Amino acid sequence: MIKRLFDLFFSILGLIVLSPILLMIAIWVKWDSEGPVFFRQERVGQFGKTFYIHKFRTMIVNAEKYGMQITVSNDSRITRSGFILRRYKLDELPQLIDVFLGRMSFVGPRPEVPKYVNYYPSSLKEIVLSVKPGITDLASIEFYDENKLLGQSSDPEKTYKEKILPIKLQYCVDYVNKKNLWHDVLIILKTLKVISR
Repeated sequence: MIKRLFDLFFSILGLIVLSPILLMIAIWVKWDSEGPVFFRQERVGQFGKTFYIHKFRTMIVNAEKYGMQITVSNDSRITRSGFILRRYKLDELPQLIDVFLGRMSFVGPRPEVPKYVNYYPSSLKEIVLSVKPGITDLASIEFYDENKLLGQSSDPEKTYKEKILPIKLQYCVDYVNKKNLWHDVLIILKTLKVISR
């Protein structure tokens, strides 16, 4: 209950305070390339319930028709504005809407697309999906340059499934076992530190 009140209060505050920036980014995305301002993609949330996540669009329209559901550095599908938005994680700001709606939390396991959730070991899947997904978590901090790592692989999808995903899942399980509001605040502060460096 306290976590939900925290999420609700700061998501409303964030949407209000950041509204001028959100508007400017929306105009930039629209001006930079054809297509909608937001990118909405099906993700798996708490208890396996799917929802559509909100992000600023950083790639060409229907990008998934021309490649994988994961993104690598220097991906030809990324727009000019998209490179900047991704570098500073500004494309993630619309997820404040998902937090406000109660589909996500500020901190929690990052929500995956159904395709990759199918690779979760059954022993871990129930644990990871027992909490709301978050905008950030320790795995996001650890793999801040994930796109760059994948870009160095000859088979990015295989690298993601076999090397990165298992580590992320362990971080998620650790989070579920330790979760409390103070822990969330520390993760948020660590995230801001990483983004600002």
